[in-house]
Amino acid sequence: MDASSSFVLAVLTLLSASATGGCSSVDLPAAQPGHRRLLQDTNLAARWVHIPVPVAAQVPPSGSGSFPASSSSQSQPRRNHPHEVAPPPADLSGHGRSKLHYLSRSKRWLYWVVLPAVGLLLVTALACWLLPCRKSAVATIGPWKTGLSGQLQKAFVTGVPKLQLSELERACEDFSNIVASYPHYTVYKGTLSSGVEIAVVSTMITSSMEWSDHSESCFRKKIDAVSRMNHKNFINLLGFCEEEEPFTRMMVLEYAPNGTLYESLHDEDFEHIGWRGRMRIIMGLAYCIQHMHELSPPVAHPDLQSSSILLSEDSAAKIVDMSVWHEVISKGKTPRNGELDGHPEQVSDGLAGNVYNFGVLLLEIISGKLPDPAHERSLVSSAMECISTGDRSMVSLLDPTLKDHKEDELAVIGKVIHACIQSDPRNRPSMREITARLREAIGISPVAATPRLSPLWWAELEVLSTAEAS
Repeated sequence: MDASSSFVLAVLTLLSASATGGCSSVDLPAAQPGHRRLLQDTNLAARWVHIPVPVAAQVPPSGSGSFPASSSSQSQPRRNHPHEVAPPPADLSGHGRSKLHYLSRSKRWLYWVVLPAVGLLLVTALACWLLPCRKSAVATIGPWKTGLSGQLQKAFVTGVPKLQLSELERACEDFSNIVASYPHYTVYKGTLSSGVEIAVVSTMITSSMEWSDHSESCFRKKIDAVSRMNHKNFINLLGFCEEEEPFTRMMVLEYAPNGTLYESLHDEDFEHIGWRGRMRIIMGLAYCIQHMHELSPPVAHPDLQSSSILLSEDSAAKIVDMSVWHEVISKGKTPRNGELDGHPEQVSDGLAGNVYNFGVLLLEIISGKLPDPAHERSLVSSAMECISTGDRSMVSLLDPTLKDHKEDELAVIGKVIHACIQSDPRNRPSMREITARLREAIGISPVAATPRLSPLWWAELEVLSTAEAS
C-alpha cells in the first residue's frame, strides 16, 4: 500500500469512528464485524428513521484507488476487501426512510387511482350486462299478449304507426259498430281483447279515383299536425291506415265515452253538468289551446266549437280535430286552417280566431244556449250588452239549471269573454294571459283538469308492466 492510500484509509476510519461513537482512534479489524452486524440487523434501520444524521457522517458516493464507489449488484456472496470500511448507520437510516416513503406513495396510488379505476370498470360491466337484458325484455311482448297488437303497442309507446285494415276490422267487429255517421266520414268504435276502447274514423271516399293528390297531402299533413299535440286534454292519434284495395284512409284515436260537450249542454238525454264540472271543462280547454298555440310552429284549431269537444269517462274535456275529412274533398279551395306555415298574418289570424271561439265557448258553457248568429239577437251581441252594463248583468246570461255558481268566478269569466270577443283581433289577449286569469279565479290546476280514468293511460301501464314482468 502506498502513502496516499494509507492517508485516505485513515481519514475514512476517523469519519466512521466519529459517526458511531465519536472515538478518536479505532482498531480497524475490530470495527468491521460490528458494522456487518448493523447491516444485517434490519430492525435497527427502522429505529434510526427519526434520528438526525450529522453531515460529517455521510460518505461521498465516489471512490479513489482501490476503494469502490458503489456496492456490487451481483448475486454472488459479497467478499469484504481487507481494508474496506462498512457503511455507517446513517446510510441505513436514509435507506429505511426511502423505503417507507416508497410504500406510502404506493398506498396513495392504490387509494386514489387503482381502486377508483377498478370500481369504474365494475360499474361499466354491470351496465353493459343490464342494458341488453332490458332490451330483450321489451322485445318479448308478443302480438295481442296485452290486448294490443304489436303495431298498436308501438302507437302507445313510440309514435304513430301504419296499421293493417284486417287488424282494425277485427277490433271493430267487421266495422259493424258505428258510433256516428257524417257526410264526409264515419266513426266506428273498436274494442281490443283487453277491453281498451278505440275510435276508428274513416273517410266516405271509397275509390282511389276520387282521392286526389291534394286529398293525400291534406291527410298526411293532418296526421303530422295531430301527432304533435301530445296533451291529455286532446284526443290523441294512435295510428292510421291507408290501403289501395279496398281503398282505405282511416285514423285511429282515443275513445271518449261521454259524447260531445254540445250534447251534454243541449240534449236532455245526457247527464246534467254542474257549475264545478263546467269550470273543470273550461280550464281543460284553456290549458290545451294554450299548449297548441305555443308549439313550434303553433297550431290553431280549425273548427273550435262545442261539437269538437268530447268528454272522457270522468267528464274532462278532450278536444278533437275532424276537419281533415272535409279538407280532403275541398279540391284545394279551402285554406288549410290549423296548419300555420309561418306567415305572420296567417299565424295571427289563426290564433286570434281561436281566442274568439274560446270566448264564445265560455258563453255557451255558462249560459247553456247556442251561439247561433242567424238569430236576430245572437248570443254574442246579448253578452256584449250585458257585460258592458256591469258584472251583475252576467247573472241574466247564466244557465237557470245552475244553482251552485260562484259570483266571483262568474265575474272573472264575464271579463274574459268580453276580452276574447273583441271585434278587432289585435285587442284580444293571448291564451297564456287568458289561462292565467281564469286559473287565478277558478283555482283548477292542469292536473285536476285532465282525465283521471283514461283508457290510453291504462293501456300504457298494461304494456309497460307486462314488459317488466317479461
